[in-house]
Amino acid sequence: MNELIIQQSEALKPYLESLQKRFLWVGLLGLAATVAGYFVAHDQFFQSYLLAFAFWISLPLGSLLILMIHQVGGGTWGFSIRRFLEAGTRTLPMMFVFALPILFLGIHELYEWSHLEVVAEDALLSYKQPYLNDTSFIQRTFIYFVIWGLFVFLLNKWSHQQDQTQQTYPTNRTQKLSGPGIVVFFLTMTLATIDWIMSLEPHWFSSIFGVIHIVGQALITWAFMTLVAVSLSDKEPMKRLLTNSRLRDLGTFMLATVMLWAYTSFSQLLIIWSGNLPEEITWYITRLEGGWEYIGYGLILFHFAIPFVFLISSTLKAKTKVLVTFAIWLLIARFFDLLWQTRPSFTKVDVYHSTGFTMHWLDIAITIGIGGLLISFFFAQLKNRPLIALNDPRFSELYTEDDEHHHG
Repeated sequence: MNELIIQQSEALKPYLESLQKRFLWVGLLGLAATVAGYFVAHDQFFQSYLLAFAFWISLPLGSLLILMIHQVGGGTWGFSIRRFLEAGTRTLPMMFVFALPILFLGIHELYEWSHLEVVAEDALLSYKQPYLNDTSFIQRTFIYFVIWGLFVFLLNKWSHQQDQTQQTYPTNRTQKLSGPGIVVFFLTMTLATIDWIMSLEPHWFSSIFGVIHIVGQALITWAFMTLVAVSLSDKEPMKRLLTNSRLRDLGTFMLATVMLWAYTSFSQLLIIWSGNLPEEITWYITRLEGGWEYIGYGLILFHFAIPFVFLISSTLKAKTKVLVTFAIWLLIARFFDLLWQTRPSFTKVDVYHSTGFTMHWLDIAITIGIGGLLISFFFAQLKNRPLIALNDPRFSELYTEDDEHHHG
């Protein structure tokens, strides 16, 4: 059976290579527009760049989190898309490269705490300066990527070793690493969210903000993996694993993540609004005026209510067109959620007012540029290994069962 899976994976390589090339061209065109934007709209550039970076860092990090959850909990849903998740994690080095412009060119364009003259006149920023300063910010970002990269390296290494042997020790290692790995991931990603996003407004704070972003990363990953799974579900060797019921499982996970996003986001709003403290509530006030309120209300409708109504139906989730539609739908919703969270930080007139809703062509251009290159790199990684994990002792029976079901 292993030989058959390897042969079928090899036969699928030309299809994956064609996808790789298409997205590469899309990414290069977007990158050309990005470079042009740096010179013609320099004041706007890093605001749009941070938005695109925050969106696409979700793919490797969301893949890492879901992969570790699968390794701990098992489940055929995870086994079906495990190679997709592993390929997603291996895009992390590319996102590290995309982080460098923010670290070495964009700090002073984005973060007011990086300006010493501002800090000197602000008692709170002076108090936070030992943590919020250029050197510490860069060092912490490097540490985050080293920690995440170590998890990615070990999980992929042991998964590859499992392909080569009938022994169970590689799988046992991944399970033992993934449990603590989930805890470490939540800690490091929360700190990274504080650094990259929350510190755009360094007077504001929320203890649940990191969790909201982690849930958002998972949602982007579920949506992306659903699109990949549907595109390969009619092709061997994935045809035997990506049955209608397992595609429906992906829709269920999208639904669960949408609900978790709504719960955590509403919890933050409820706690801050009921507390009504000036240092907290002003974050929402500037996002609920000047046109931003329509994005905020739209997120309730398009990021939660409509996907909830459709994805909660087992009948609708069983239709691949519905899954594809809402996977794309939720990717767009995540983009506007990140825009709503980040952009008002740059349009504030004072703590209570902003100049209103703004969106720039660079928001789209940089997102397409980074996304095209990242997805191209994803397919380059995906084609390098068999599309089904081999010799996993927990799921070896699936090969026979699904093969019989497929031919039955």
